[in-house]
Amino acid sequence: MRTLGQPNAAFAGDRGDPDPALRAMLARAYDGDLAYSRAVAALCTARLLLPIVAEGDESGESPDPDRRAEMAAVLVRSDTGAIAVPVFTGLDALTAWKADARPVPCTLDDVAATAVETGSTAVLVDLPGPHPVVIERELIDELARGRRLVELADGGFGWLFRESAPQ
Repeated sequence: MRTLGQPNAAFAGDRGDPDPALRAMLARAYDGDLAYSRAVAALCTARLLLPIVAEGDESGESPDPDRRAEMAAVLVRSDTGAIAVPVFTGLDALTAWKADARPVPCTLDDVAATAVETGSTAVLVDLPGPHPVVIERELIDELARGRRLVELADGGFGWLFRESAPQ
């Protein structure tokens, strides 16, 4: 499981409110191929909330000073056994899904890297709604490499990435 570091300073003061423009884009995500790509491109620049929970020995009525708890990203498993990483565009959707999860502000490339590390086949955006979107493994692999999907001037889409410095 990925170790979660300090929250990104870019999200300081963020209260977890959803971005209405992003949610509107997600509402139209399945209205055609371009709409889905636009939704994923919008997610590439959005603040997302990754749910984490404490794992450890919760037994006993009094606190155990030797107890070790670790924070871990929440994963979901389908009836077929496929694993996915849930992520949310707002605190409202996260708490509607799992009220005891703690939100960690992150970017889509962080979530994609978590999906790759955990062997997940999908990222589930806003699982309980209002407009769930599924990102499949082929896109996850590109996103995990730090790439962003962008809409080009000609109406097509491409990957934006920082080229590595020569060695």
